[in-house]
This record gives sequence, structure tokens and C-alpha cells, in this order.
Amino acid sequence: MTCRKMWWTFGPIMPEESVTFVNMKINRSNILLLLLIIGEIIAILLFGMMVVRQKRENSQLRQEAREMENEIREFQNELQSEKPEAEDVMETNAKDQISPETQNSESEQAVEGLQEGKSVKSPEEELLNRMTAEEKTAQLFYITPDALCGVSGATRAGDILKQSYEQYPVGGLIFFGNNIVSEGQIREMTSGLRETGINRIGVSPFLGIDEEGGTVTRIAGKEGFPVEDVGDMYLIGETGDAGKAREAGSTLGAYLSDYGFDMDFAPDADVLVNPGNTVVSRRSFGADPLVVSEMVAEEIRGLQAQGVWGVLKHFPGHGATEEDSHEGFAYSDRTLEELRQCEFLPFRAGIEAGARAVMVGHISLPQITGDGTPAVLSEAVMNQMLRQELGFQGIIITDALNMGAITENYTTEDAAVQAILAGADMLLMPADFQKAYQAVLNAVNDGRITRERLDESVLRILKVKCSEDL
Repeated sequence: MTCRKMWWTFGPIMPEESVTFVNMKINRSNILLLLLIIGEIIAILLFGMMVVRQKRENSQLRQEAREMENEIREFQNELQSEKPEAEDVMETNAKDQISPETQNSESEQAVEGLQEGKSVKSPEEELLNRMTAEEKTAQLFYITPDALCGVSGATRAGDILKQSYEQYPVGGLIFFGNNIVSEGQIREMTSGLRETGINRIGVSPFLGIDEEGGTVTRIAGKEGFPVEDVGDMYLIGETGDAGKAREAGSTLGAYLSDYGFDMDFAPDADVLVNPGNTVVSRRSFGADPLVVSEMVAEEIRGLQAQGVWGVLKHFPGHGATEEDSHEGFAYSDRTLEELRQCEFLPFRAGIEAGARAVMVGHISLPQITGDGTPAVLSEAVMNQMLRQELGFQGIIITDALNMGAITENYTTEDAAVQAILAGADMLLMPADFQKAYQAVLNAVNDGRITRERLDESVLRILKVKCSEDL
């Protein structure tokens, strides 16, 4: 049955034109697909053309860059060829405007700078360079306030003391019981002296005291001073507990710092080799060099943790002597090897713990020096033993030069000059300060003490004063 016969059954069928129309729709789909393919081909061709064009442009840019680099090189070469001529012209003009004297001065300064090997000086070097020979000489002295101003029992940083310091800006002031009256008085005095020193030369004098504890104290046990007396060191040594030595140092440092002191002539680093020695018997930590070494190191740490420099004493060791150096020569028959195995050990330990000052005693070592020359006047003791063998680079301070071992055998002037020549940095309490000062200054001016030797000691002193180690 054909479609025409069934149209009345199913409704009219599509005419022949409609069939053609359907065929046309199918043909259009094919055309659209073909157009899409053609479009993609065109897009690919266009993209390829863009890539080729971009490559050509990049090649052109690289060529232009190379040409520009060549032009820059040519320009730099021209500048280099013209630079020497310009410098010659500038140098000629400058020399025409600067006098020969100025040129020589600048040349000398340049040479000095090269010799020093650095352009920036340390604070202590800056201070040193500003000081006169007189001021440098004064820095070598560590004296009492009484000796500075000529007033017995000075207790105030008043006009007389300040004026005396203006004339003699000494490196250190050591206080004794007669200078200490009350807590308020000593704080005011130390504060005033510190301010005076800073205003005068830019740095304070050391403000020191001999406060060991027990047998030797200036403050502990004094009425009006509620501080603990740490007692004799031999008692601490007997405990074998080095922590107690550190506690003692910390206690001492705490109240001394509170009263304005920054240096304590302690600890006693002597090993009690001679049990009959009455000078250091109770002041020493004992007869075992290893125990003494440990105790000394810990006391130094305790003191300096509180802002107070400790001073090791009495190098090369007072423990083997029988005599009292306050009265005359004190002799030690120890050999160098014996000293190395015993007396040197506590000093070495203290130095390694951070001690920046060592007191040298009035001890004669005939087995080493061949005569009775006291250690404070011996180059062999101070330079060869303390500096070279123990490697100490800090301040060497003499024991008090008003003690019998010195005054009975040397003039004030000779002792002061000889001590500096032998290697001491600071002279403690000469019998006559003004005579000793003038003798050292004269020796500097006439060349017996060279300017280099003077600067060497003053620089050590200033280095500790400017240090931030505390």
C-alpha cells in the first residue's frame, strides 16, 4: 500500500515538495560542516602567519639590540679615552689651589692611616689621641683621695678635690675607712668623682677599694653599713665548694656597686705554700693550688657579674714568703718550674675567668732574677712571666709603693720610673704622689720612657674603662 492510498486513514501525507525540502535540510548540514572545516583551516593559516610575523619582529628587535649594544660600547670607549685627560686637568687645578704645606700634611695623614690599617678608631683610641702627655701620665696613678687633694680623710667630692683632679686627672682613686662615713656620703662622693672625671677627660677614674672580706674590709662591719661580711677566704676554701666563692664575690660586688665602686682589690690568689705565712694565711683560699684556682675564678665571676672589676693579687705569689712586704723585702725561693706547677695556676684561672687587672707584689725571686729586685720593678716578672707566659693583656697594677719594701730601698721618683719601665701600667699609692708624677713626666719628656711605652699603658687602662664586658 502506497502513501497516497493511506492518506485518508492517517491524514494527508507530505507532498513531493516537502520531500525535496527535507533533502535540502540535509544538504545544508553538510554545507555547515564544510564551512566549519574551512573556517578552522583559515584560522590555522592566520595563526601560522602571525607566528611567522612575530618571529620576524623578534629577529628585528634582536638585531636592533645588538646595534644598540655596539653603540654603547663605542661610547664607553670614548669616555675611557677622555677620562685620564679630565683627571689630569682636575688634579692640576686642585694642586694650584692647595698649598705645599697642606699637601704634605694630607700626605702624612694618609700614610698614618695606611700604617694603622684602619680608618675608624676605637673609643679608647679616640680618648688617647685627645690626651696631653700630662694627662696620660696622670692616668698611670692610682692614689687615695687624700693624696690627690692634700687633705687627710677626704670625704667629699668638694671644690678642693675637684680642682685637684682638674690638675691631675689620675687613673684611679682607692678608698679607705677614713674616706667612708655613711651610705649617703659615699654614694655622693663616688658619684661626684665619676662626673668630674667624665667632664674632665671623657672617662671616669677607677673607683676602687680593698674589700676582701673578713680580715681585710673597709665597709663590712662598719657602723651604719648594713651589709654582710663574707668572712675570710680560707673558711670558704675549707668547704671545697667553689659556688660559695662565687656567692662571696657576688655579695661583695653587689654592695660595692651600690656604693659607686667599680673595682675591688680582691680576690687573693695566693697559694699558702708556707703555713707560717701570717700575711695571707686567712686571706688565701688554702694550700691546694687546684682548689685555690677554682675558688679564685668563681669569685672573679661573682664580682664582675655585679659590675665590679676584680684584681688578682699578689703576683707571682705571696704564699711562700716569710717576711711581710709592708715592712721590707719579702723573699720567695721558688724556682720558675715550681711557680708554674703551683702559684701560677690561680692567676691563670682568674685571667681565663675574665680578670682585667693583676696586682704585682713586692716579692723578690732570687732563684729567677738572680738578685733581690722586687717583682714590681722586675721586667722578668711582669713582661716575661705575666705577659708572655700567662698571656695577660690587661692592666698590671703595682702593690702600694708606700710600703716598706719600696720606701726602705728606693726613692719615690726612682721606684715610679723603674716600675713603668719594667712593665707596670698603674702605680698604686706612691709615698709622695706629686714627686712620683713629676718624675714619670720628666722621664717621658726626656725619652727614658718613650711615648710608645706611655701610650701602651694608657691604652690598656682606657680599654678597660671603655669596656662593656661588665
